[in-house]
Amino acid sequence: MASAAEQLAANMNMGSFAKATELHKRLLFTLGALLVYRIGTYVPIPGINGEAFLAFFQNPDGQRGILDMFNMFSGGAVERMAVFALNVMPYISASIIVQLMGAVYPPWEKLKKEGGESGRKQLNQYTRYLTVFLALAQSFGIAVGLNAQPGLIDQPGLFFIISTVTVLTGGTMFLMWLGEQVTARGVGNGISLIIFAGIVAVLPSTVARMLGLAQQGQMSAFTLFFIAIMAVAVIVFIVFMERAQRRLLIQYPKRQEGNRMTGGERSFLPLKVNTAGVIPAIFASSLLMLPTTVAQFTANANLPEWMSWLPLVTAQLTHGKPVFMVLYAALIIFFCFFYTSITFNPEDTAENLRKYGGFLPGIRPGKRTAEYLDYVLTRLTVIGAGYITAVCLLPEFMISSLGNAVYFGGTSILIVVSVTMDTVAQIQSHLLAHQYEGLIKKAKLRGRGRGGSAPARR
Repeated sequence: MASAAEQLAANMNMGSFAKATELHKRLLFTLGALLVYRIGTYVPIPGINGEAFLAFFQNPDGQRGILDMFNMFSGGAVERMAVFALNVMPYISASIIVQLMGAVYPPWEKLKKEGGESGRKQLNQYTRYLTVFLALAQSFGIAVGLNAQPGLIDQPGLFFIISTVTVLTGGTMFLMWLGEQVTARGVGNGISLIIFAGIVAVLPSTVARMLGLAQQGQMSAFTLFFIAIMAVAVIVFIVFMERAQRRLLIQYPKRQEGNRMTGGERSFLPLKVNTAGVIPAIFASSLLMLPTTVAQFTANANLPEWMSWLPLVTAQLTHGKPVFMVLYAALIIFFCFFYTSITFNPEDTAENLRKYGGFLPGIRPGKRTAEYLDYVLTRLTVIGAGYITAVCLLPEFMISSLGNAVYFGGTSILIVVSVTMDTVAQIQSHLLAHQYEGLIKKAKLRGRGRGGSAPARR
């Protein structure tokens, strides 16, 4: 027999959506915030020569290193050098650093485990401070690099550097604030939705470019149809793997309280197949694209003799090359295991289970439970690492055979599908909460009606 929550979820339809006025307000606020973000990606920073920078950015070889990834995440703001060119990447980097430090730095680890709500707020404040520092450092590097390139800016000098640092840092801080507002007053994770909006904004131009190639005869109709089928298959595969989990049975012992027995409940510990998420793919892409980025900005400079290897390495570390794909796969697998070991500690989980009286059937509490959890998690991570590697390498194989014209990174696909699933789940939770509120109101009205008609007792 289905539970009450399952019955409510089955009854959710357009009628229940039309009655959820609070959800409508949240959706409108989210769409308005994303619209403000998209407008900001078209506002250039002061003093930049837009046409000259676009020509510099879109060089003939089509390889711009890490700027390609940032440009896709920001919805084209980098190639326009807009006020939101840094996007929320400094905030993402700061969040990852704080999370890693929370696992290895004892004071922050104590805040994370024992601080409760106040500890979480303090770590969030540290994340904001680190975001400001990273944004200042990145915007200063961009400003100095642009100032050294002839023809890209109208009036190079100290004033341009100061104004560029101020505008780019302010744009990142505004997006961080906007993402927090969407999380609190909208639907979904605000920071993730901002990245999602940037990636989706690039998708129409990618599809239009593919259709243009097919119309010009440079791509066959069969190839276009095959790419469409592969895209649908990859999305279905990602949805399946992101929802996949291993549920470990947890048993709580029975205990006697007075004349009755309590306890004896059963619950499940869900372990996701992909515990690391999209972080390994982002880390691996960033590290492999750094040499190409350095080569792009030093193309017209006289390199010292000890850096003579840079052009040779850059030629191999490009999308679709065998060396790039091998290193890409190796880095993804490494970061999958590394980040999973940081985010999930089997010893802490086993200790928490023992503290509250729970145990895994057939496994002794304490050290044996921690070893079993580590064993299960390692096997799951192997599957998860293989899944992320396959999704990220598929576009690289397509590039090697079809060229850069059809490039849409596996990391971008993972982010789009994951954020869509999370947002849909939050919308369903809001609808479910609205249905619960409606049932409670009806029950109260029925109780009042019965109470008014019942005869008074003497």
